Amino acid sequence: MSSPAERYAASRRRQQAERSMLGAFRRRLGFELDDFQVEACEALESGHGVLVAAPTGAGKTVVGEFAVHLGLASGRKAFYTTPIKALSNQKYLDLAAVHGKENVGLLTGDTSINGSAPVVVMTTEVLRNMLYAGSETLDGLGFVVMDEVHYLADRFRGPVWEEVIIHLDQGVQVVSLSATVSNAEEFGEWLTMVRGNTQVVVTERRPVPLWQHMMVEKRLLDLYSAHVDPTDVGADPPLNPDLLEAIRRAHRTGSAREVPGRGRGGVHRLDLEGRGAVARRLDAAAHTSAGLDGIWRRWRGEFSRP
Repeated sequence: MSSPAERYAASRRRQQAERSMLGAFRRRLGFELDDFQVEACEALESGHGVLVAAPTGAGKTVVGEFAVHLGLASGRKAFYTTPIKALSNQKYLDLAAVHGKENVGLLTGDTSINGSAPVVVMTTEVLRNMLYAGSETLDGLGFVVMDEVHYLADRFRGPVWEEVIIHLDQGVQVVSLSATVSNAEEFGEWLTMVRGNTQVVVTERRPVPLWQHMMVEKRLLDLYSAHVDPTDVGADPPLNPDLLEAIRRAHRTGSAREVPGRGRGGVHRLDLEGRGAVARRLDAAAHTSAGLDGIWRRWRGEFSRP
């Protein structure tokens, strides 16, 4: 049981949190924030940049929306950038519904709506062009949200993200969001070097399960055994024995063919028309469960990607 002094200190902390910008933001959400969201938002309110790496569906965009809230509350502009027009259009509708159309603008290659608004959603290329043109729209800019910041690693489009991060005024707080940054700490060090103090916030918890399947002929089978938790598959989850047996039968008939890529919803396809890469790899293994399972373990890095 805590002492009176500890209870008093905890009460003071709660009061301070409720009076903070984050407290006001949380009251209008209607749901509780996860720990990683609170950590990132507190870093933003303290004046730091943040890099948030979290699985799809974990709620990274809440941090970007808090940056917009901070901008409006402090009288500074906030830009929300995305890599494609469709995402920009959707985010514009989301933010306009919360803050009103008079406070939110949209700038893409073919659309210009209220570009002088305090909150503007745009493609990253538009922001890059603004920086090189010295646009007056940048005056008073306080926050830039870079959704899907992992595009920086893209061979062709990555320089756009890099140029924006480097050339933004040092007074601008950058909120970087990504579900696929695998080297978050290293990336965060680079951001700190270029932009100043940047806090890295990482969570690996997947609140929305990712169910992965494989299609063998016309059968759709789970990739992992039934007792594997899809929110936390672990480092070496057991594969579905029915799937292994289906592939073994395909190997025996000599008609397995791997279809490149992956279908929607995490479905990997394996047809049975003509001998292909899968059949050849199966030929290299012993006709045993252990041998077949060994092949799949080597491929695990490809088939278990989110």
